[in-house]
Amino acid sequence: MKLSTKAISFSLSALLLFSGCAAKNGEAPNNAEKTKQGVLIGTLAGAALGAITSKHHKGKNAAIGAAVGALAGGVIGYSLDKQADEIASSMNTSVSSNEQEAAKFQDIIVTKNENYVKITFKSAMMFETNQADPTPEAKEKIRRLVDVLKHYPETIVQVVGHTDSRGSYDYNLKLSQERALRVAKMLKDLGVTNTLYSRGCSFVKPLVPNDSPANMAINRRVEIYLYPSVEKVIDVCR
Repeated sequence: MKLSTKAISFSLSALLLFSGCAAKNGEAPNNAEKTKQGVLIGTLAGAALGAITSKHHKGKNAAIGAAVGALAGGVIGYSLDKQADEIASSMNTSVSSNEQEAAKFQDIIVTKNENYVKITFKSAMMFETNQADPTPEAKEKIRRLVDVLKHYPETIVQVVGHTDSRGSYDYNLKLSQERALRVAKMLKDLGVTNTLYSRGCSFVKPLVPNDSPANMAINRRVEIYLYPSVEKVIDVCR
């Protein structure tokens, strides 16, 4: 029982230590903070796993699990940070903390959280109107992304298409799916070996309100999500 109490205290101490690193005032965490958050998540998950894997020596197992989990969580957090920074640099942009605001001024927006890195390509530079083939400019941007992905072959890649609200849901669903498929195929053709998913969301997930031509252009976009594992993949259309 004493050992179990020590293990629990270890996990709680990690929580108290790293909780002070959380973002303040809505600001995105920096690289060091993100890595610490990954360590925290891994620590608690590892401790929980270690505590339930054996009827005997639960406290010892929890402490060992916490240490292993902390290492794994830190590596994942650091890897996501590193990928986000490398992608932003290759795209001649920076990692943004506010996607909606960045979308007003940038053709490519790179954001991140504890589960994935997200690259948003706005349609103004990505596709011609009602077309699914990427423009020559877009293809050049995609090639830069490929160069980074080749350094992270274990990353799970999800390509997602979106449209504005003009036209029927079914028409826009087909168009958004086709755009995502074309981009995914291009990634494969350029040598990406990562596991790839693609899907379309029609107009159900606008980035900004569809209340002006400028905002509609923002919503006509393709997004690429980068996940550290299959378990992290989300339903992006919900």
